[in-house]
Amino acid sequence: MKTLAQFLHRHLLVGLLLAYGLAACFPAWGVWMKDARPLSVVTGGVGSTPTVPSLLLAFLLFQAGLRVQGERLRRVARRPMVLLVGLAANLAVPVLYLLGIIPLLRTWHNPSESATILVGLALVAAMPVAGSSTGWAQSSNGDLALSLGLVLFSTLLSPLSTPLALKFLEVTAQFGCEAELHRLASRDAGAFLAAWVLVPSLCGMALRSVLKRAWLSQVEDGLKPLAPLVLLLLCYSNASVCLPQALGTPDWDFLLVTLGCVLGLCILTFSCGYVIGQLLHADHDQRAALMFGLGMSNNGTGQVLASMALASFPLVLFPIIVYNILQHLAAGCVHAVLRRQADR
Repeated sequence: MKTLAQFLHRHLLVGLLLAYGLAACFPAWGVWMKDARPLSVVTGGVGSTPTVPSLLLAFLLFQAGLRVQGERLRRVARRPMVLLVGLAANLAVPVLYLLGIIPLLRTWHNPSESATILVGLALVAAMPVAGSSTGWAQSSNGDLALSLGLVLFSTLLSPLSTPLALKFLEVTAQFGCEAELHRLASRDAGAFLAAWVLVPSLCGMALRSVLKRAWLSQVEDGLKPLAPLVLLLLCYSNASVCLPQALGTPDWDFLLVTLGCVLGLCILTFSCGYVIGQLLHADHDQRAALMFGLGMSNNGTGQVLASMALASFPLVLFPIIVYNILQHLAAGCVHAVLRRQADR
């Protein structure tokens, strides 16, 4: 099981590309998954039951919470400055980037496409740190305690920080997409993140605290290979909604401007991790954790939220999907540079 988990982690980017390729060519099953409610069989159709993507997301966050080790977090708490600055930058830097590109997007000939890009990137900017950043940080000999701290505390804060970021963009953008941002900020985002991100994470942490060490090791080993498989299935399901439309009859102008805006955000966030590490005189391990933490967003959560709250605007998912691919490509490049520096 450990070998399988390591194989899936090493080839996660290839798996993501395959999942998105399947979504573009064979979307029917993914579209069915998006609205399927398997628990309705148990309840007899009484009341509202979660969809398959919501359950998959809850599993990922439960597994992430199960990995949180209290002693590592206590180590970060003794020197909280780097963690606090990293959390503040994770929220502020992407939002400031979006405010900076709004004047450029206003010059675009199609306001609907500009609004689609802005709302998609707003969800990327407002999401907590991706759990996969800890895997990249560990592979690059980064500070795993700091990396876990960024993931955990950004996740715990997300029911408050995500609506706050979306509300700020709604008030300041004045771009024609205020209704969508208001809907996310005022109602959907906070409740969704509390139910499907915060609660599963806390349940995983609680289970870890009560399990015996031998049982905990068995549970972790059993769930490790499932996590990347569930992530790929979640990506396939969400991408099935928008990729056939975006790539079936491609609008090359829209695709190129989306790629440019997403690439700029990706480069900026990874670079800010390095710059903040330098300004705080952080060591090599902490700089690595900051770069992956600030650069990698929990886009699985963003995709599920967008597919549920903005079902009538499926192309909003496209910038999130592009960022998901680019952040892993950027993480691979950063990993190669850090390993080369360590070898020297």
